[in-house]
Amino acid sequence: MGAEFTFSSMPMPFLAEVAAAIALVALIIVVYFRLGTSYIYLVDFTCYKPPDHLRVPIGMCFEHLDVSNIFDHESTYFQVKVYERSGIGSESCVPESLHELPPNATLKMTRVETELVLFTVVQDLLSRNNVDPKSIDIIVSNCSIFCPTPSITSLIINRFGFRSNVKSFSLSGMGCSAGLLSISLVKDLLKVHKNSTALVLSMEAVTPNGYHGKVKSMLLSNVLFRMGGAAILLSNKKQDRSRAKYKLQNLVRSHGGANDEAYESVFQRDDEDGLVGVSLSRALLRVAGKTLTTNIMELGPQVLPYLEMIRYACALLRMRFTHPSRLKDGIPVPNFKKAFEHFCIHAGGRAVIDAVEENLRLHKDDGEASRMTLYRFGNTSSSSVWYELSYLEAKGRVKKGDRVWQIAFGSGFKCNSAVWKCILNLDPNTKNAWSDRIHRYPVEVP
Repeated sequence: MGAEFTFSSMPMPFLAEVAAAIALVALIIVVYFRLGTSYIYLVDFTCYKPPDHLRVPIGMCFEHLDVSNIFDHESTYFQVKVYERSGIGSESCVPESLHELPPNATLKMTRVETELVLFTVVQDLLSRNNVDPKSIDIIVSNCSIFCPTPSITSLIINRFGFRSNVKSFSLSGMGCSAGLLSISLVKDLLKVHKNSTALVLSMEAVTPNGYHGKVKSMLLSNVLFRMGGAAILLSNKKQDRSRAKYKLQNLVRSHGGANDEAYESVFQRDDEDGLVGVSLSRALLRVAGKTLTTNIMELGPQVLPYLEMIRYACALLRMRFTHPSRLKDGIPVPNFKKAFEHFCIHAGGRAVIDAVEENLRLHKDDGEASRMTLYRFGNTSSSSVWYELSYLEAKGRVKKGDRVWQIAFGSGFKCNSAVWKCILNLDPNTKNAWSDRIHRYPVEVP
């Protein structure tokens, strides 16, 4: 038999050379992948702050409903009661067109609202960051109901003089979750187009969305939605790393539209009198809960620490074998506070925020940014998660290294999640949509 070979039989200098070579190769591999990884940076964002003369307190709302002669007494009473219980405060605003009697919901006035919101936030964002419009490579807008010709992105390109080869996309009909869907589209585009800058515009036009009939499920939209919008500047340029606020870590999209109940839970349709509106079904919260469960089952393994995943798996197995009947009521939920410091839940309504807090086993404080956004600005649709992040920044709560989970729901039915990691020491005194009165919040919502 030949002599047995062992590492101990090798000369020590040779072993040292092999170890050094392995370490060098490992270092080269690490450096290669780190340098080769293309991150998506959130350089900055701005949210629209409507002027105070556009606010619509509940007294004014009742008076306008009463004297407009559009609604019968029962429909007026229903809308006022919904407003009282909605969690929306007296500082939320609607566009000038809806302050007129009767409401001036024309195409012209819808353009006026859109231009006011988007021109303001884009100008603020570009000037604050000293960005030349001609340096923007990609522009994506999302607005569900208002889909004009030329498109909303063309409106911005014309106003600010973007390059002729800018890549533009206008998304419509995608509901309140379309803001994060736009981020997803930009993420994919930036994978292909290296060294590029992207502008995302999220809003919903309130002017054309009024419903003048009697169907209660369609009257809800009249009460919940308010004017607002956001502009977000994204980049995959390495030189933007030093000035960017956040880095995109995860983005998960879930679509439950294959199920009829989910598909029809938020639905634009005609009523029996031929009046058009958006119907919010009674099944909406149940549908949202199921879609959220689907979303977090995919997101969880990407963001949860290993120890929390092991703990969660043990809890699930224990329930399956000891209390299998409880699984019918829903599976256990991981502790997502182990993965995130901040939560931005779409401010679709008080019931939506309550349901997400309950499903994720969150504390009321975790939903503060969402409740205060709903109270001050109302449901601004796809831009609401940006108002919430803006609130957290104005409060000085977002620190370097913190992780933020944005959760958005929308027609289809969709649930989209985006996870951002703060990579900059943020100055809470930086001006944003909350700066003028952040000291008043949080407030106790009746």
